[in-house]
Amino acid sequence: MDRSRLLGLFLLSLALSGAQALTPAHYLSLSDVARLQSLLSRPFNDLESAYYSIVGLTKLGATVPDHKEVCQFLKSQLDPTSVDSLFFAAETSQAISGCEIPVSNETRDILLAAVSEDSTMTQIQRAVSALGSLGLPLASQEVVGALTARINKEDNVMAITSALQTAARLSQQAEFGGILEEIEDLTARLDDLGGIYLQFEEGLEATAMFVTAAYSLSDHVDMEPPLKEDQVIQLVNSIFSKKSWDSLAEAFSVASAAAALSSNRFHVPVIVSAQGPATVSHSQPTLQLLVTDVMSQPLASANVLVESAYAVASKSIILSQAPFTLNDGVFELNFMSSQPASGYYQFTVAVTGDSRLVANHVELKVKVSTEVAVTNMDLSVVDKDQSIGTKTTRVDYPSKAKSSFTADSHQNFAMSFQLVDVNTEVDLTPHQTFVRLHNQKTGQEVVFVAEPDSKNLYKFELDTAERKSEFDSISGTYSLHLIVGDATLENPILWNVADVVLKFVDEEAPATIQPKTLYIPKPEIQHLFREPEKKPPTVVSNTFTALILSPFLLLLILWIKLGANISNFSFSPSTILFHLGHAAMLALMYVYWTHLNMFQTLKYLAIIGGVTFLAGNRMLAQKAVKRIEKK
Repeated sequence: MDRSRLLGLFLLSLALSGAQALTPAHYLSLSDVARLQSLLSRPFNDLESAYYSIVGLTKLGATVPDHKEVCQFLKSQLDPTSVDSLFFAAETSQAISGCEIPVSNETRDILLAAVSEDSTMTQIQRAVSALGSLGLPLASQEVVGALTARINKEDNVMAITSALQTAARLSQQAEFGGILEEIEDLTARLDDLGGIYLQFEEGLEATAMFVTAAYSLSDHVDMEPPLKEDQVIQLVNSIFSKKSWDSLAEAFSVASAAAALSSNRFHVPVIVSAQGPATVSHSQPTLQLLVTDVMSQPLASANVLVESAYAVASKSIILSQAPFTLNDGVFELNFMSSQPASGYYQFTVAVTGDSRLVANHVELKVKVSTEVAVTNMDLSVVDKDQSIGTKTTRVDYPSKAKSSFTADSHQNFAMSFQLVDVNTEVDLTPHQTFVRLHNQKTGQEVVFVAEPDSKNLYKFELDTAERKSEFDSISGTYSLHLIVGDATLENPILWNVADVVLKFVDEEAPATIQPKTLYIPKPEIQHLFREPEKKPPTVVSNTFTALILSPFLLLLILWIKLGANISNFSFSPSTILFHLGHAAMLALMYVYWTHLNMFQTLKYLAIIGGVTFLAGNRMLAQKAVKRIEKK
């Protein structure tokens, strides 16, 4: 095996192995970003909504209109005694220009007092952020101590995420201790959904804010976060899979995560997508790719390279190590210069130029389409005994044969043609090549598959004697159509080639020609049930009946001989009703065997049994009372 063959197999193996690499399935498209901006641009009526709107728009790189009016709103709504109010106002003021929030000694003391292990994690985070935004000094190591103490008390995702955000606002010289390790601990709490999504059970907002906090702190201390490439991609899929947001806070968290994933110092996910359909042809030979971050912003510094491109059908490599060229923000490659045949090709694309890039090896399926032409269309009627010479008629696409062709049971109708690529004149074998015969009178259609031979010459031959059952022996004029279709064809063909008169044997043809239909009554199916078995002799039946009744007869005889004691029988309504109900149930059993089914019997039994139960209960209660009175 020569070196080029070995190199080809090696590159192909790399391409096949790379097909398993995880790539982002979701991101913020330009329309998603516009929709997110629209949500964040809604009018705000308090400091919290102003914070989410203004800072969220800044994260997306959008312009905040009328900074002066926003600043006046912040000052008018500010409560200098509230940590939350100070946080929202201070953070929002940093997102606009020329806005300074007034700070008094009392304000400073309130914020410093909130930085305590007795405060909640949210209060600590907001107080530290407000102090930083207002330019007030604070002891970073004391904050670390307060955070560590609160983590032990508030061991939940949102609290620890707030601790990470707070640590990112402290001095870089601070000893963060175990706070940095919380990134890895939180990562271990993420739920893996099918190997595609990674998220907290607390929901989208918690997941997005964790990503923001993790990269913010990692950038601050210049230490890569303990996130694997697949985990980063799974987080991207989870955060950006939702395209509508329930609240301003959720929209803000998505915008913050998008900004963190686009501009951090360690991991920048790459989105590679075709501009329009991933299709090339001789009329459109250039494959165009968009290479962006998760906010659909182009990565102009990237370099794009085709590591390999192979035909899906034959696995043969067509192209390798070919660079794309950047043209007005779009990466382009003239793939048709490699003269690929029509079909599908698997591309392995690598994006380089920045060590931060992740998901930068992408698999793309590209379609090479072409136009098909029908050539050498020959029609003929062949005599079976060869007594008459065959006359062949050549028909050029898209014309129709000027005269019709007639074939009876002693003749075959033959058709042969070739399908070629219009641009390269190479033989084509599309996936769908059919010959359709349509009866002009009845509307009946019969479709046959045209198959190519070893030389890619399509041949179709109709033996009217053997195929008469498929036509229901209906003679007449049939329109002959050629149908050619394939996903890679730009011009699928439906060509009325000629009219063919088919004559079947007269005695086998139906008296009246009717269109074939499936919607007619079917013949009635006559079921033959099993004959009943022969009944036993009457003597046997009577003997069995006598044996069944013998215990009752014996009871009557013993009552007569010994004497029946009915002195305790009471003629109260409950007693009479109970015995009548009992007798009715016995009668119902007989009627069940002779007239009723199970469901009817149960219905009557429920009525009779209910009355009998109540009457019997009343009767027994009365007897118990009488027995007590006698004592």
